[in-house]
Amino acid sequence: MSLNLSNYELLWPASLFVSEGECILRSTGSWQERAVWLLTEALAGTTAIADFQDLPDHTAPPSDPWATTDAGWGTRRAVMGRHDWFTELIARAHELRHAATPRPYWPQRRGNGPTRDGGSTRDARRDFARLISDFDGSGYLAEVFGEVCVDDRTQLPDASRVIERRLGIPALWPLAPETWDEDTFFGLIEVFHDLVSRPRNRRFHSWNSCGWHHSEFHNGPARILYRDKVNKLLREAGIEYELAAEGEDLGRLVAVTDDARSALVHRALNDSAPDVTTRVRHAVALFRGRDTTRESKRSAIVTLAGILEERRALLKDNLGKDEGALFEIANRYDLRHRKAEQRGDYDEAFLDWIFWWYLGTVELTNRLIASRDC
Repeated sequence: MSLNLSNYELLWPASLFVSEGECILRSTGSWQERAVWLLTEALAGTTAIADFQDLPDHTAPPSDPWATTDAGWGTRRAVMGRHDWFTELIARAHELRHAATPRPYWPQRRGNGPTRDGGSTRDARRDFARLISDFDGSGYLAEVFGEVCVDDRTQLPDASRVIERRLGIPALWPLAPETWDEDTFFGLIEVFHDLVSRPRNRRFHSWNSCGWHHSEFHNGPARILYRDKVNKLLREAGIEYELAAEGEDLGRLVAVTDDARSALVHRALNDSAPDVTTRVRHAVALFRGRDTTRESKRSAIVTLAGILEERRALLKDNLGKDEGALFEIANRYDLRHRKAEQRGDYDEAFLDWIFWWYLGTVELTNRLIASRDC
């Protein structure tokens, strides 16, 4: 019996759903409660949860071991159990559709709904506040802010003070997006990246309608999900920043680049030797930070030029005398040595071009080294 995936839609990145599902399958104890919580979070609607709970639990003894089946008396029914169902769902997660934004409704089609320009501009600040409210309601802030329990009179941390210690701005909790300037808004985006932590388990406390209590916190999965949701929010609002997914500036807002350059950054960060990786991380962070300047871009290029200088013999072996062109630019222009005769009258776009050229050459030398060592 194969699983029918047509009624399930993913709200999470598929890779995150798989990694969290595999953790559940490796766990002992109340794995089914963890599975239901993951399905609640990661899939749209309640269809998958209902399907899972309707299946038999083959780990438990049957209610009637002598029930009649097609195979005869006292034999087990050929029905998929919960563990097999969940295992197949995780294995085939990349086949699942992603939940899509509904097509425009009547007011939007008639031009009377929210737009991104004019007086009815969609407010990214309010969207972000709602997003944080959703994370809070799912227990993602319980590790740092605590949770109210009718049976526990322990004083909870002051959430405003927690944020203030990181951002230096008081009275930011509860969130009031109408009061934020741009720096506060962007600062909160970065702060909550570092605060969220996914609870892999929860229990319902029914006494006096207390509610859900969360446990087994892990910040890695939470931050992946947070970056995915916040970056989508920023894209939809037309804001040309995103939270970095790797590098020295992990979890900090950086300038958006195209997919090809994002892939180049990923390869350069992950395929370099450890001593080189540290410098590549630093160069990338200098170049793409939200507060980057002409001087920081120049420093990023100088860092990469230093790596290429160390690999000059390798480049010469593979490029011949043309390798000198790489260093002629760094030496003749006002980049590395800063001599009086060097040219400094160039547009900042030149710095962008030379950075990506040098980073691509670092990645090329990584591949040359790897092929030589094979």
